[in-house]
Amino acid sequence: MGFNLKNIISIKDFSKRDIEYILKLAEEMEPIARSKEKSNALSGSILGMLFYEASTRTRLSFETAIKRLGGSTVGFAEAGTSSVTKGENLTDTVRIVGEYTDALVIRHNMEGTARYVAEMVDVPVINAGDGAGQHPTQTLLDLYTMKRILGDIEELHVALVGDLKYGRTVHSLSYALAMFGAKMSFVSPPELKMPREVLHDLAAAGVSVQETEDIRDVLNYADVLYVTRIQKERFPDPQEYLKIKGAYTIDSKILKGSEAIVMHPLPRVDEISHDLDNTPYGRYFQQAFYGVPVRMALLKSIIK
Repeated sequence: MGFNLKNIISIKDFSKRDIEYILKLAEEMEPIARSKEKSNALSGSILGMLFYEASTRTRLSFETAIKRLGGSTVGFAEAGTSSVTKGENLTDTVRIVGEYTDALVIRHNMEGTARYVAEMVDVPVINAGDGAGQHPTQTLLDLYTMKRILGDIEELHVALVGDLKYGRTVHSLSYALAMFGAKMSFVSPPELKMPREVLHDLAAAGVSVQETEDIRDVLNYADVLYVTRIQKERFPDPQEYLKIKGAYTIDSKILKGSEAIVMHPLPRVDEISHDLDNTPYGRYFQQAFYGVPVRMALLKSIIK
């Protein structure tokens, strides 16, 4: 079984078999990610990092991943340090950096940017998040986290909580969970419900989901609470953000008696209490680490 995708743009480009291949390879990468073993599998390879939007975990885990495999990085962590400030357009930037590197990782605030970039360059392109669109590598590490902690993804009931309208992580994750036949519940304020097109796609795939505004409706049977922050930067009207800021706060009191684990793509604001950090519920730091072996597996698979 091999991996034949050139670019990592959307989780919808993956088959279930593609996902399983990456998850299996990630498990092989984990001892290297933990410094128990060393690898020079990508020695001499250079990864271009173009981050037009802020990032901590995604950017640093990609840098760590390529370096754990013997490679290196070039690029920028914010567009303000590049020739974008001089008026250089996106096309020119990516074509130049594509000439310097063996693969590109790009994060941009405009949905569809990564797919456009993939058409402009010859090297593989990885979407590290495009506006409110897709975040496929986050989805892969989310699935890996569930598999490592809970076992078969097919048997799980996952509740997606919070900003389901603008949250690109939950869009990608819902499509992937549907491939595995996992059960899903969507918990959000009315203003931040899962987009209709996502629900339509899930229904077309034969997946039925429960939608609710009350998190207590899912606590008795959810295996995973996948919590997202209310994203202030995605709201065109600040007043609309203030109306629903802090709509959900998950703490040890609300989880009492539940066996669910709590995941979060981070950063968090006030939606997960710090009293969960050192409990069996809170798995978001472990989840963030798993980004390294998963991204190692992806880089090893697409950089030839």
